[in-house]
Amino acid sequence: MPTLQAPPLRHENPFRILLQDLADERAATVPYPPGETSFSLARTKRFNDEPLPLLLEAYERYGPIFTLRVLHSNVVFMLGPEANHYITVSHASNFEWRESHFRDLMLLLGDGLLTTDDPYHRRSRLAMLPAFHRERIAASLGTMIEETERALAGWRPGTRLDLYDWTRHLAIRIAMKALFGLDPDGETAKSIDAAAMFEQALSFYSAGYQHRFIRGPKTPWARLQEATAKLNGLLFAEIADRRSTGRRGEDVLSLLLDATDEDGNGLTDQQVRDEMMTLLFAGHDTTTSAIAFMFYELAKHPYIAERLVGEQDALLGGERPTAEQLMNGELDYLEMAFEETLRKYPPAWIGPRKSVRAFEFAGHTVPGNAYVDYCSWASHHLPDVFPDPERFLPERFSPQAKAALPKGAYVPFGGGSRTCIGMRFGQLEVRTIAAMILSRFTLHLPKGFELEIRQMPTISPKQGLPVLVGERAASAAPAAQGT
Repeated sequence: MPTLQAPPLRHENPFRILLQDLADERAATVPYPPGETSFSLARTKRFNDEPLPLLLEAYERYGPIFTLRVLHSNVVFMLGPEANHYITVSHASNFEWRESHFRDLMLLLGDGLLTTDDPYHRRSRLAMLPAFHRERIAASLGTMIEETERALAGWRPGTRLDLYDWTRHLAIRIAMKALFGLDPDGETAKSIDAAAMFEQALSFYSAGYQHRFIRGPKTPWARLQEATAKLNGLLFAEIADRRSTGRRGEDVLSLLLDATDEDGNGLTDQQVRDEMMTLLFAGHDTTTSAIAFMFYELAKHPYIAERLVGEQDALLGGERPTAEQLMNGELDYLEMAFEETLRKYPPAWIGPRKSVRAFEFAGHTVPGNAYVDYCSWASHHLPDVFPDPERFLPERFSPQAKAALPKGAYVPFGGGSRTCIGMRFGQLEVRTIAAMILSRFTLHLPKGFELEIRQMPTISPKQGLPVLVGERAASAAPAAQGT
């Protein structure tokens, strides 16, 4: 029997998708929730450029469920703890990923974990789970420390650098080595700048919606295709080498190459490539954003950085943290600062879905075949859930405060059976990089720097994050409280 294949999309041509969306709206058997449903290029541009205030304003006006027309189609947004839990856990089976706006990611990722539904998704996830067991993740700490040491070697007080770009290059090297056993200094890997190629590819998703329909030379589409082809060359070369030599290791790629379904069928090279591309993207992009946003906030709140340094001095005494200390949250204030960073700046800021059947939520109906999105970024900024949401306050995630949060209030990694498979890997990576920077340096923002945020498809600093490297912060007592 042939290997299990992901089902084909209804349409791949963007103009046929547009027509199908309009047809699905006309065929709706129940009304959409209230909202702003007239065609508006201004609203579309605002959603592309600054979605957070737009969504929060609509929440204030309409409540936890509302409709906004974005470009040509209605999109239902569901915000808040109950909405997040409804979509990701209690009624997850009524929502598809593949025909949602995640479909756009297939241009780069193919049929990977982010773009497929069950049973294909379940088969792929089960094949990879052993690589994300606690023991395997702990074993990757050595790679994380080694690569961070290498990346920090050129830092000196007085140096100016783009922390966002620096972290992207570091995180992609870690992902290559720890997840795929791929040597980032090998001949094939060194032939391209993989971090720059991802930046180029992902810029397609930050282009205006109308520009994503255009095909041809020098378009966002063409730049995406060029970058994808170069990344494909790297991944297919490694797959071919592993197939021909039989070389295996304790990595995800080895698991994918040897995985079989219940009928004994293995994955094709294309299927292995798609899962590698997905994990390489997810395994470095969210880390890059989290580190950049965390140190942006620490630069603005030096008393928090001082307390983090004091915690390290008290617990570690100048030694490197162990995997157990980092994975068990023994650097508890670092853990709180990290979780507060993900509250305020969740990299995977939106969860696109498409409804399978019509349903009701909070007194309103939603048709089948409707685009339905939850948004962790907006939900994490609801003042009735997180008071004074613009304030950076790690104490929100003390054990007592965290336990008191409503179910579904905090969803930076999604929820339910599709919680990010690499969540613990990413958490360990961010903790490691952050702890090693804090143990040596203090980072300052250049005078006059103003943070702008883009969505591509994860949120990130629009102009990167320029920082000035300074001497290590003075140590504050771990129990000190900032105001």
